[in-house]
Amino acid sequence: MRPFTILHVCMGNICRSPMAERLLAVRLRDELGPVADELVHSHGAGTGFWHEGDRMHAPAARQVRARGGDPDSFRARGLDPAFLLESDLVLTATAEQVEFVLDLEPGVAHSTFVLGEFGRLLAGVDATALPPFEPTVPAVAKRGRALVAAADAVRAGAWPQAGDELDDPYGRSDEFFGKTADQVEESIAPLVRLLVG
Repeated sequence: MRPFTILHVCMGNICRSPMAERLLAVRLRDELGPVADELVHSHGAGTGFWHEGDRMHAPAARQVRARGGDPDSFRARGLDPAFLLESDLVLTATAEQVEFVLDLEPGVAHSTFVLGEFGRLLAGVDATALPPFEPTVPAVAKRGRALVAAADAVRAGAWPQAGDELDDPYGRSDEFFGKTADQVEESIAPLVRLLVG
């Protein structure tokens, strides 16, 4: 059985989605230890292919490294529809990227959210109604999929709100990248908390 799989999507896959991918992995390891990598697969892709094979943008890499993550092994990829079908949860940087994802694969509408939107919606999820957490692949996958379904039910077809999106930090200052990384961490914190129980 495959682990609970989360796909992070932005435009070029060198700034926002890599930060989300790697910072989520850091927070999960903080909670679960080395077994986190076996239980949850966090990966990313870009809606454009022009950076394919590139390293993480340097200011994004500095943020990831400063927060305990590994940017060095990262290489950018373009979004393949297969990535969407293999993922239990798709988190985009913007609402426009949600539309891009759904144009590629309409069947993932129930599991695709703007990152900040998903973090916000989780406040309305009843954790006691989720399957119990156990540090096994089947249990985490079951709990994660139930969590996604619960967030989709809370969403009830509403569109993302102002503040849910991550502004593109490309070409901006390290301070701006730091604020973006802070926003990523704030958005993934409830995901980690609910996923690991």
